[in-house]
Amino acid sequence: MSTVPPPSPGRSRGLGTLLVLSLLANIGLAVFLAIALTAPAEPTDGGLIERHYSGEPDAADKVAVVRITGVLMEGTIGHSLRQIERAAKDPAVRAVVVRVNSPGGTITASESLHRALTELRDNTHSRFQGSAPKPLVASMGDIAASGGYYVAMPARPVLAEPTTITGSIGVFAALPNASGFASEHGVKLILIKAGDLKAGGSPLQTLNPDERQPWQDLVDHAYDRFLAVVAEGRGIPRERLTGEKSERVVPKFDDKGNPVKGPDGNPETIRVARYRADGGIYTPPQAKELGLIDDVATLPTAIRLAAEAAGVSRYKSIVYDRQKSLVEQILGVEVRQQSGLTPLDAIATAATPRVWYLTPGYELAALTSSEKE
Repeated sequence: MSTVPPPSPGRSRGLGTLLVLSLLANIGLAVFLAIALTAPAEPTDGGLIERHYSGEPDAADKVAVVRITGVLMEGTIGHSLRQIERAAKDPAVRAVVVRVNSPGGTITASESLHRALTELRDNTHSRFQGSAPKPLVASMGDIAASGGYYVAMPARPVLAEPTTITGSIGVFAALPNASGFASEHGVKLILIKAGDLKAGGSPLQTLNPDERQPWQDLVDHAYDRFLAVVAEGRGIPRERLTGEKSERVVPKFDDKGNPVKGPDGNPETIRVARYRADGGIYTPPQAKELGLIDDVATLPTAIRLAAEAAGVSRYKSIVYDRQKSLVEQILGVEVRQQSGLTPLDAIATAATPRVWYLTPGYELAALTSSEKE
């Protein structure tokens, strides 16, 4: 019978050393990952990285492309606001293109971006001291509707891509209501209140007319503000935004999108009436015809027009990227900073009543936008 000779003392010591080094390396890696993964996903100073986009890389004059994307909510527009401030403060930025790809969002977030872009254009904020007014051009991406359209109003010209969804000038309030479910399952909410309207908007109570009216007043006020912003930005009198109606005859379709035929076998038709601020979306040709945009053009055209408005012929266009954290640089992936909400907090946030400048059909996207920048 053959036997395996025992390892020599030298080999044992070498193997032990390798095991110890491997253990120390694993401990060090674990500590490093723990520190990296618990560090903020975004620098606390809100750092931005300037990146060349097009034009002559060595040109001194710049056209900044500020990107506004996604559902606009108070906790998600920080990156857009930082881009605006960076472009406003940089004296080498001679003009700005705001690239909008958003279905809108809350009235407050939309107003904040609109105000910041107006201040950039006119150099009217104290934090922009030392800079100068800058021409502002809007370039619409896939969608720039409702609040996404609202934020483009300080710009001139306003340009849409050939496939852009735009318009949707309107407001709505979303008040989740589970009173029917609660009644069927014996769930009751006992309120102790002071003030007749204090329970208005509770998800476990139905709204009576008196409780509904304050919400309607809020929606009407926001709608009036939207009309004022569009009237000023586009030079369209308010009465034309709501009073000029156009009618046309269109085919009638069933729920599956098939034309409905009448008894005689011919397609049925219906008459539809629209006005500019009816809350509905428009195609770019329709929006141009109604004066809601200036032209149909791509982003490179918008950049060129911005440079011409600033009187510069040799320039480079730049964009601002969010500075990556240490863990993102190592792993090569983007890690969004979480809001820190528990699942119950997230549900409560989604169910919070809000007033929206939001394109119809994007309600679910809005309710899931609980992350913050």
